[in-house]
Amino acid sequence: RHLRSAHRMAYERVPPNKKDCEDNQIPIAWRDYCSHKLIPLNKCRFKNFFLPWTCEHERHEFEKCQYNEFRLRLQKMKE
Repeated sequence: RHLRSAHRMAYERVPPNKKDCEDNQIPIAWRDYCSHKLIPLNKCRFKNFFLPWTCEHERHEFEKCQYNEFRLRLQKMKE
């Protein structure tokens, strides 16, 4: 239980920056609280020709952010 609360405290929500999203051509549907993680992921993917075994760290960070957002939405629904 202690680890969960520490993990929750370490997660920080960053609102999407409209200019960054537009400059990096992030579709409107993907402009959420994890768009700041999607920008470096897309840059890495483009640089490495979208090879599936590259950019693992960036993909993990983005998916972790998506999961944390999902958990926050579930928690708000329970309240």
